[in-house]
Amino acid sequence: MPTDDVDAIVDAWARERPDLDVAPLQVLSRVTRLGQHLDTARSVAFTRHELDTWEFDVLAALRRSGDPYALSPGQLAAATLVTSGTITNRVDRLEARGLVRREPDPTDRRGVRVLLTAQGQTRVDGAIKDLLDSEREILSGISEDESATLAQLLRQLMQRF
Repeated sequence: MPTDDVDAIVDAWARERPDLDVAPLQVLSRVTRLGQHLDTARSVAFTRHELDTWEFDVLAALRRSGDPYALSPGQLAAATLVTSGTITNRVDRLEARGLVRREPDPTDRRGVRVLLTAQGQTRVDGAIKDLLDSEREILSGISEDESATLAQLLRQLMQRF
């Protein structure tokens, strides 16, 4: 079986701290490092469409919401895991770029909803296609069954949070 840098780290900790069970590092250090590599790969896909990762997150949340591709700021904050103050700033910046627009909420006179513009939809649709192509290539080193097993195991870990 091939080794990687995590094996060296785990071996060093086991040597230096034999009193500790370092087994969790075998999995979670790899997940952390994989996350860093995936962030880089995602950034490349988004940059091709002149988007930052946070911009993609907001546009993707709107696109996934279905026609008319609109959410309240609170729904957007929840979907992107940020505070309401952060989402306000992000919507302001996306609106200035013409990727979203605000309009009164037709179901709540006091409310506002954020809509994806045609330009925003074009950007997010192109970015998701490039992202999926990139991620498909990353996963090409494992079988479909292994990918399904990995997805299930990661789902189980995510449920802890």
